[in-house]
Formats: sequence, structure tokens, C-alpha cells
Amino acid sequence: MTTPPLIRVLLADDQTLVRAAFAMLIDSAPDMEVVGQAGNGRAAVELAHSERADVVVMDIRMPGTDGIEATRLIASTEDLAGVKVLVLTTYDTDENIVEALRSGASGFLVKDTRPAELLAAIRTVAGGESLLSPGPTARLIARVLRTPTSTPAPAALDPLSAREREVLTLVARGLNNTEIADALALSPLTAKTHVSRIMGKLGIRDRAQLVILAYESGLVVPGA
Repeated sequence: MTTPPLIRVLLADDQTLVRAAFAMLIDSAPDMEVVGQAGNGRAAVELAHSERADVVVMDIRMPGTDGIEATRLIASTEDLAGVKVLVLTTYDTDENIVEALRSGASGFLVKDTRPAELLAAIRTVAGGESLLSPGPTARLIARVLRTPTSTPAPAALDPLSAREREVLTLVARGLNNTEIADALALSPLTAKTHVSRIMGKLGIRDRAQLVILAYESGLVVPGA
């Protein structure tokens, strides 16, 4: 039986002790390894290129190039299309989280999360899923997008069929593929296929950006 390759993790945080603690935890997991550490966003982007990490665990607040800009640079680089970003924040009410998700992050965690949850989050993101905690995410989006500065026209969703709009609505509500399948009486594979097609039609590469677009386009109304 072939052993699956290790999940390659890059750590970006300006606090050396935090990086060291995370590195010890991640290297203790049998299915992942730390391939680099960066003290700022610019170094994280450079290491993402050189080390070909699967997941970047990115602190939002760093000197110079911060985690949001670094996430945007990684997400907008075609050569780094396979690199996922998991952002870390001190508080789950940090409005910068929404900006990080807009910029291409696949999810977020608060820094005081339990060790097992961090490892599970890395596996989730590496597997191509988004890590969106429905409660904090919904609160953040509701507050930040209640009076958005620029709202994409509803026409942005014109390429989607009625069924795909239903699926996108449930994605924005925080449901995973299995839960979407149950809600719409579909198979999990069909639900996953719908989500993939939606991403393709809208030119979006990550589930987290689907959530943001669903709110910004008015398909899902904050607080409804």
C-alpha cells in the first residue's frame, strides 16, 4: 500500500516562539512536515515559491507585508494555484478575517485553538476544502457587508443555473458537501460536482470566496 505524501506546511508569523511551538506540533503529526518558516508576508510568498508548500499557516498581523497582502499575492499567482492559505488571528471578531477570505484564504482559526483542531484544519485545507467556522464567519460577514462599499451586480451570478444557485446559497450558509446533499436530496458526489462547476463558472478557486461572493452579490442577505 502506497503511503500518501506528507502535507507540506509553511509557517508565517512574526513571533519566533509562536512559530517554534507550531512547528513542534506540526512535525509531531505523522502526515505532515514543516518545510519553512517566515517572519513576514514577503518572506512567506518567497518561501511558497521555493518550497512548494501545500498549506501556508499565515498570521494576519505582521510587519511590512502583512498576512492579507501575502495571501493576495499567493492566491493571484498562477504558479501557486495549489497552495492553500489558512489564516490565524488573535480574535474571531477581527474584521481583517473577511478581507483575508476575500484575498484568497481558505479559512481561518484563532490562535488559541486546541492543537488537535489546528492539525485537523491543516488537513481540511490541504484536502481542498475550506475551513469556515459558521458562527464567527456569519457574524463577520453580516457586520462588514451590511453596508458594503462596492457590491457586485447580481448579474455576476448569471452563469449559474437555478440548482447551482441553491447549492451556492447552502455553501454560503456554511454547509459542507454532505449536508448540501442531504438538504437537496442529492448524492454527496453530485453536490461536490455542483460546487466545482460553480467555481469554474465564476472563476473562483476556493469555497471561501464563494461565501463572500454569495453575500456581496445579494444572493444571501446578512442576518436573514
